[in-house]
Amino acid sequence: MEIRTLELFQHLASSLHFGRTSRACNITPSALSRAIQRLESEVGERLFVRDNRTVQMSRAGEVFRGYAEDVLQRWARLQDELSADSQLRGDLSLYCSVTAAYSILPDILRDFRFRYPLVHISLQTGDVARALTRLENYEADVTIAALPDRRSGRLRWLKITETPLVFICSASAAPWLEDDERPRDWSRIPLILPEMGLSRERVDSWFVAQGLEADIYARVAGNEAITAMVSLGCGVGVVPHLVLERSPLRDQVRIVERSPKLEPFSIGLCTLEKNMANPRVEALWQTATQQAAEEG
Repeated sequence: MEIRTLELFQHLASSLHFGRTSRACNITPSALSRAIQRLESEVGERLFVRDNRTVQMSRAGEVFRGYAEDVLQRWARLQDELSADSQLRGDLSLYCSVTAAYSILPDILRDFRFRYPLVHISLQTGDVARALTRLENYEADVTIAALPDRRSGRLRWLKITETPLVFICSASAAPWLEDDERPRDWSRIPLILPEMGLSRERVDSWFVAQGLEADIYARVAGNEAITAMVSLGCGVGVVPHLVLERSPLRDQVRIVERSPKLEPFSIGLCTLEKNMANPRVEALWQTATQQAAEEG
C-alpha cells in the first residue's frame, strides 16, 4: 500500500469528486480510478459508492479513512525524525487570495524563511471563499482566510488583522449613487457579489433582515474580480477594505456613502487542528504568533 495512493484516497474522501481530485493531485481521472480500484482490492472492500453522477464514502471507506490519516501523519513524522540534522525541512503548502499574498503573507514568510531556510514553501492563490475547502480537501496545510462566525472545533485560528466590508461603485457612478439625502432602494441597485463565502452570507443576511430581495447582476469568484467588474460600471460590489487599498483599480472605484453596515472581517491563519502535529505548520504558527505579539 503506497503512500501516494493513500494521499489520493485522502483527497478523494474529502472532495468526493474524481475530477477535482485528479486536477489537484496532478493525475489523470483514469489513473486515479485505477489507483482507487487497486486500493479497494488490497483492502478487500469497496471504499466508495459511485455512479455516473455521485461519489459517496462507504462504511468501510469511513473506517479506512481514519487508518489512512494515521499512516500519513506517522509517515510525515518519520521523515522529520530521519533527517540528517536538526534543521527543519520538508514541504509546506499555503493557500490565500492574491491580496493576502502581497499584503499579509510577506512579513510572516520573511521571518519564517530566515528561521527555516530548508523548508520548501508551495503557495497557491485564489478565491478566499474556497480557503476552508482547500484545507478540508488536503490541498493546503495552512490558509489565510476570513474567520467564520461559527468556528469548527476541527480548525485552529490565529487572528492577524481586521478589515471593514465596504460597498463600492465605479468612480463615474450613476446619479442614484451620488451623495444626496434621498433614501436608496437597495433592491433596485444591481449588485456584483461573491459566489459564496462570508461576505456573501453577510450581504444576504442584511437583505433578509430588511425584507428586501437583492438584484444580483453577477456572481463572481474572488474579490479582485468583483473590483474589476465594478470599475467597468457593471454594478455595486462588496469587498473587504483591505482589497480596495491594495487594488491596482482603487482609483477607478469609490466607496458608496450611506451604504448598509456589515460586520467587519477578522482575517488570519487557519489550519486543521490535527495539522498542528506537523512541525512545519507548528513553526509557521509560532512565527506568526510571535510577530502578532510584537506588533500588538
